[in-house]
Parts: sequence; structure tokens; C-alpha cells
Amino acid sequence: MLWEKRKFITETQYCITVGTIEESFYPDIAACDAQWAEWKELFHIDEEQSDLFSNGKSKKDRRIAFLKAHPTLVLDTARFETAWVDRLLGSIEDVDGKTDGHLLHADNFQALALLQDRHRHAIECIHIDPPYNTATSGFLYKNEYQHSSWLAMMRDRIEVALPLFVEDGAFQCHIDENEYEVLFKLFDKLGLPNAGTIVWDKKNPMLGRKGIATQHEYIIWRGGADGVIYLRNTSVQKILKAADEIIAKHGGVNEASRQEYAQWINACDDLTGGEKAYRLLNDDGRVFQSVAMGAPELRTNPKFHIPLIHPITGKECPVPSNGWSRAPETIQQLIDAGEIVFGKDETTQPRKKVFLTTESKRQVSSVIEETGRGKQDVLALGLEFPYCHPVSLYETLLGGGLSANGTALDFFAGSGTTGHAVINLNRADQSGRKFILVEMGGYFDTVTLPRIKKVTFAPAWKDGKPQRMATVEEAKRSPRIVKYVRLESYEDTLNNISFDDASGQGALKFDDYLLKYMLKWETRKSETLLNVEKLVCPFAYKLTVMKDGESVDRTVDVPETFNYLLGLHVSTRKVYDADGRRYLVYRGRIDHRQVVVIWRDTDGWQKRDLERDKKFVADQKLTEGADEVFVNGDSFIPNARALEPVFKARMFSTVEA
Repeated sequence: MLWEKRKFITETQYCITVGTIEESFYPDIAACDAQWAEWKELFHIDEEQSDLFSNGKSKKDRRIAFLKAHPTLVLDTARFETAWVDRLLGSIEDVDGKTDGHLLHADNFQALALLQDRHRHAIECIHIDPPYNTATSGFLYKNEYQHSSWLAMMRDRIEVALPLFVEDGAFQCHIDENEYEVLFKLFDKLGLPNAGTIVWDKKNPMLGRKGIATQHEYIIWRGGADGVIYLRNTSVQKILKAADEIIAKHGGVNEASRQEYAQWINACDDLTGGEKAYRLLNDDGRVFQSVAMGAPELRTNPKFHIPLIHPITGKECPVPSNGWSRAPETIQQLIDAGEIVFGKDETTQPRKKVFLTTESKRQVSSVIEETGRGKQDVLALGLEFPYCHPVSLYETLLGGGLSANGTALDFFAGSGTTGHAVINLNRADQSGRKFILVEMGGYFDTVTLPRIKKVTFAPAWKDGKPQRMATVEEAKRSPRIVKYVRLESYEDTLNNISFDDASGQGALKFDDYLLKYMLKWETRKSETLLNVEKLVCPFAYKLTVMKDGESVDRTVDVPETFNYLLGLHVSTRKVYDADGRRYLVYRGRIDHRQVVVIWRDTDGWQKRDLERDKKFVADQKLTEGADEVFVNGDSFIPNARALEPVFKARMFSTVEA
């Protein structure tokens, strides 16, 4: 029960790019030295060639000008006072819609359990790089499990993730030969269709080991097996852009542009042989290759053996040995449309033009060659992490498994490579993909979160410093809001169990039945088990949690925890003041229902307070247009529903597939 209990959110913060924030907040941002100190440390803004610290304006004016010139600066609400953050968040419409990234600092089982109602059947691509069960993987999770223990750990987490997965999504899982077979069978047992396994050729053999030097890893790809899985058409876009630039340079399609274009495509080492075949320019500027038109099997009808007449010599051209693949009338239509390529004379067999377009696609191959080093990607940002995969590899995989506006989930996030790749993809093709990262390690604060902040601020880094700022288009496609939360841990849950009186400790001496009974009743007022009586003071609800090796009392985010359990997609989060009483009001939706959740401190309220509460809610129109209203504590608000029973039930509900 204690393990499966949904965990409280112990902290909620938002990273918001300043270009997303109303300029009326800029003076306060300019005055926050803690935020500017973080920007200097992470982004080296004091080293940029600007007038931030040099011209004659006041520091406030210089800073405001800097904010306006750098829309991808990432503000962290942890640097600001609660009342100011309330005003800032209250100014944002469609909060969840503008949240492009979501980071959870938590054990992944607990995080996945909390996400169930908010993200059920909403994750298009699950991409994970779990511990490989070896002595050298470098991850916090325990390695060198026995096969069965490791497999049980994986099964628990995959099973709890599956309700989040869309029916035809892509589940991508990295693994090496140590556990490939058992993991493959686990996916079979869980009923996930097999789309195939990718062999990642790293071009870096592990020499000096016994037997054969290992040069590869695997990516098991599950889901989407009923259709063809295509790569993102990055190469197509590159080819078409180069063709347009070369044609413009030479003033149109002519011998010079055709020759330079052919030379350019021959020199591109990162293109496949199939892509390099598109080395020809049509008179109208389209890129094409030519393909044979012979039938795959012998045609018996004589009409498929009629020779084509060369347009210049007027003589018959050779006919394929099996005959033409198309009927004469179809070939004539292609000739009339200029889509047949004839040789210089009749001795060459005519071929058909196949044009390259933005809709052209290439199927994902079972072998991917990628020589990049993920560690170099992290070092360029000025961060350190023992082992991570290259961003370029993740761009390839996510580009094939995630649509332009889909959401990717990585619950073994490590250094945050999945988030980095999604940000790069959005900037490359002006898309709106989102990401959810879950990581439990202490490096969440020293690597994972800083990495997302840095990549959001600038697209190119070297030696920990930005090499260039985002272009206007890149800034538009950078994350607007990245929300990060921390969860109560299982150990915190155990540490917060308390009995009604000292005699209750005797429960530990009895059998399982009595122990369960005592846990249900004698400990029911333990804060970790949701003491509903204390929800009359929701903004002062505390747990004892471990932080930096010490036990500290922390006010937990009860309202945010309830939002997740309820499955509320938040549109607005606003704070109101009623003669010194704080009202926190969430408005959002669950499916197609409009829902309002109202929180306020009701401790010691009498009837007159409830009447005043009812009037304030009516005067402020807090429930207007709502299909359902939840409220904490006692209430005279019409049609309002007490949230405590729902909170308790959801906190102890089991995850259902």
C-alpha cells in the first residue's frame, strides 16, 4: 500500500522563457539579482558583446533592454517570491498548453503512477535508455541484478507506463546483448507489437575484451508495426534547399547549375546512396532521379513491347527484355508531361523521372550508423555526465517515432538527452513536439535541469558557452514553459508514518492482518497518507522529507498533487485576495468537461465565513461556465463538490491498464 500510494508533489517550479512573459513583469525580473546570477553562471551573459554592463543607462534599464533582446532567457520561478510567481502564472492563459517540457525529479515508478490520469493515452513515443544490467553503465539505478530481479524492475515500470501510451505509438528501448533476449520476450508477453530491432553501429569497437569486440547496441522498437515507419525527412529538406540555392545562384536551371548541383550531392557524405541518386535538375527546378521502366515479369501482351520513338533521331529505342511496366497510353501521358528521360540518341533505353518532394520519405532501417559521442554533447554545454547517447541518434529515433506535435516520455532520463533532441527537432522543422522526463538522481539539479535550460537559451555551445543565439524562428520554436516538480519518495512515505498513540507501535509485533488493520486506522492521520482533516489549511500541509542527506519539514504542493490525481489539464491558475484570505483557483478541463478547483484556508470558519465565501466566489464569477466545481473544506458554494473524498480515493487507487 505504501509503495503504490500516489506520492505528494513536494515542489512545483516553472522555467519560462522571457519572451513568453508580459513585459510589465520585466522591471521585477530586472531587480532579481538571484536570477541574474544564475544566468551569468549558466549562460555567461556577462561575456556577451552587449551594452548590458557598459553604457550610461541605469542597471534596471540595461537589464530590461537585455530581456527584450533575448527572448529565450529562461526564468526559474524558484528565484522569486511566491506572491510574485502567483501573479506571473495568473497572467498566462492555457498554462498546460504552453508547457512544452515537463521534468519530474522522482523514482520513475512513482512518477509514472502520478501521471496516469493527466496523460492517459496521450504519449505518442516512449523512449528509454534503462540500465543495461552491467557493471559499467554509470547509472544511479542498481546494476548487476540477477536476470529475474532486473526483469521485474523493468516489467513494473513498463506496465505502469503502458496506460499512458497511445495505441499506435512507438516504444523505443535501448539495450545491449546482456539482456536483449529477455527484454524482447517481456515486450512480447506484454502484448506490444514488434516493429523490429535496430542495430546501432557505433563504429567504436570495445577492443581488448575476450572474444569478439562489441561495436553495437540495440534499440527494440515496439508499436506501430501495422504500418511503415519512416524517418524524418531531414535529408530531403537539405537536398531541396541546396538545389534552390544553386539554381538561384546561377540564375535558373542551366548547365552551370546542373553541374554544381551534381558536384554538391556527390560530395555529401551524410546522404545515403538512394538519396544521392537525386542528382538531376528538371527544367522547372524540381530535383529528380531516373528509374528503369521494365516490367518485373515477362509481359505476354504485344502492346507492352512497342518501342518508344526517340524525340530527336525519330528512331526506335530499346525495349526492356520483359516489356514495359506501363501500358502505351500511360507512357504517352508521361511523355506529354515531360516525365520520361531519353538518352542522347536511340541507343539508350528511356527511363522515368521520379521527383523528390517535401513529402518524400525513407523507411527506418534496421541498421543505424552513428559515430557521435554523447559525452561530447554534454561537455560542450559545460556539464559532465559519465555516459549518455549522442543527441543526433535520438533525433533520428524520435524523428521517426514522434509526430510534429506529439509528446515523448523518457522515464530513465539521465542527463536529459531526449529533451535536448526534442528541442533540436522543433527548431529544425518548426514543430511543436513536447517532452516529459523522469529522473531520480541527484544530478537532476546539476545536469538534467541545467541542460534543458541551456539548450532552451541557445542552440549551439562550446566549452560551456553559447556560440550563437537562437534565430527569430528558433526562438519561436524553443520551449515556452518547462515545468519541473519533485515527488515525495518511498523512503519519505515510510518516515512520515505515525500512530495515533504510543500503543499503536505494538502493531509491528502482530501478524500481517493486524498490521494492515493498524496501517489503515491507527496511522490514518499520518500526513503522507493524506490527513484530510488538515486540508482546511492546504497551503501549510507539511511532510518531513530528505534533502541533501538531512530530514527537513517541507510544505508540499497539495493543490498540484490533486490536479494530477484528478487528471486536470490546467488552463489558468489564478490567485485572488479576499480581505487577506488567499484563494487559489484552477480552471481547466477533463475530457470535454470544464472544471474549477478552489482552494482556500477554512480553518476555524463559522457560518458567517461560509456566507462571505459564497458571496466572494459569486462576485468574482469563479465558477462561471464550469460543469463541475471542487472545493476544499466546508462550503456554501452552489453545486460545489467536496474534493477530500476524491483526493483520498485517487491517492490510493491502483494503476489500471
